[in-house]
Amino acid sequence: MKKQLIAASMATFMAASLMACGGSSAPASTTAAAETTAASTEKSAADSTDRKEYKVGIVLFMDHPSLNQIKDNVASELDRLSADMNVNFNYSDYTFNGQGDATVLNQIASELISDEVDVIIPIATPAAQVVQAAVEDKAIPVVFSAVSDPVSANLVSSMETPGANITGTSDALNTNAIMDLMFAVNPDTDYVGLLYSNSEDSSKQPIADAKKYLDDKGIKYIEKTGTKTDEVQAAADALVAEGVDAVFTPTDNTIQQAELGIYEKFQDAKIAHYAGADSFALNGAFMGYGVDYSYLGVATADMVADILVNGKDVSTTSVQTFDNGIATINTDTCEVLGLSLDDVKKAIEPLCTQIVETKTEKEFSK
Repeated sequence: MKKQLIAASMATFMAASLMACGGSSAPASTTAAAETTAASTEKSAADSTDRKEYKVGIVLFMDHPSLNQIKDNVASELDRLSADMNVNFNYSDYTFNGQGDATVLNQIASELISDEVDVIIPIATPAAQVVQAAVEDKAIPVVFSAVSDPVSANLVSSMETPGANITGTSDALNTNAIMDLMFAVNPDTDYVGLLYSNSEDSSKQPIADAKKYLDDKGIKYIEKTGTKTDEVQAAADALVAEGVDAVFTPTDNTIQQAELGIYEKFQDAKIAHYAGADSFALNGAFMGYGVDYSYLGVATADMVADILVNGKDVSTTSVQTFDNGIATINTDTCEVLGLSLDDVKKAIEPLCTQIVETKTEKEFSK
């Protein structure tokens, strides 16, 4: 921008010099208009330069449709807030993907600390845990997003009063609600598979809740786990071999990342896969249920602005939770399973605040 202004100024100066040498002059009105335009351009540039800049680090745990959706909405909301608040939230220079690797996440955290960012936004529980440990003795606030159980993950003292330099937004899952959906669609379900990664803290409580729910109903269940994609595929094969009627997965990043590689196994076996995020349904699962991840990103960005610009105290800023009322049905999978979409929607409508339809894709459209 500065180079453009310099070039424009030089061109104006040269043109004026040539006209002076030729003994002619521009009309007064044209000269006045040019001076006004130049002054306006210089003022706009000065205003932009004078804006206070905040360095915002964004740490994505891994490529994952829901997590990417959060990241994109954090960015767009920060852009909007930059204009509204007359500041610059610079996130583009400080956004990284941890690739689901703790070593990479630690390197990213160290780099952001070295860059002296003003805030770090880790997206998903594993990313938040790494960032929290890295900034423990620093003055950098942390505003996490998509952490299902911040208390059990030892990130905050309580949801109401985090008690440290960390807060954020939670995608806590109402496990009983999604299990209710499972039995509303098929009341005859009598054998349920629980598919999750035992390395993810966010899955522990929902799986415990699912077991209690099924125990109370006297329903048989079996657990299968995996920490890598090939292990998840083997676990899915085992559930198919067991002949389960349905499969439940909480907001588990490991299973979600593998969903595109397992959904057809469940389709072929006519097994409905229910999971704790709409991204599972996008990637082929029969139904996802949970929060609106686009809104989760917006709310996270709003918290960041409130802390950085308005000076809100992080330690007393409550973790935000949201209504788990959105059911997302994969219409492709619904058809393959031999289910009537109208019947499914009618069965679950009383249990949801909203029903969304999707088809099998890799990512949400922006």
